[in-house]
Amino acid sequence: MMATVKLSFSPAPVHVRTARLVGVAVARRAGVREDLLDEVRLAIGEACTRAVALHRQYGLADPVLVEMSDGGSYAVRVVDRAPIEAGIGLTALPPDELANESLTDEALTTGVGFALLAGFVEDLQVRPVDEGIGTEVRMVWPVGR
Repeated sequence: MMATVKLSFSPAPVHVRTARLVGVAVARRAGVREDLLDEVRLAIGEACTRAVALHRQYGLADPVLVEMSDGGSYAVRVVDRAPIEAGIGLTALPPDELANESLTDEALTTGVGFALLAGFVEDLQVRPVDEGIGTEVRMVWPVGR
């Protein structure tokens, strides 16, 4: 039977830690291998940090949504409500431009977050949300039952 855990939190950095802890607990319960749990912790932290940074950059009070489900695999969705060009555009920047000091800390966080996620999450999808404004970051890990 598939279980889904939904979290939503105000866009404050202090809540990212809670999302990571819940995400790892749900991953463990879902059957994600022990040696992948650090990857899960880091990935959820990066995706949530990126969403919080975008919400703060755009002055959005909307909550960040995190949805975790286990149905044959462990899937995590992190949804922000920032304008799409803000959330996805930075991934196209070459690394030397990421080092450009004219970028804000928040913009740097969102771009570096994607680079890190792509580096350690094998099954990663980033796409516009189905309804409204925002981006969905979806990460999937295998479960070993």
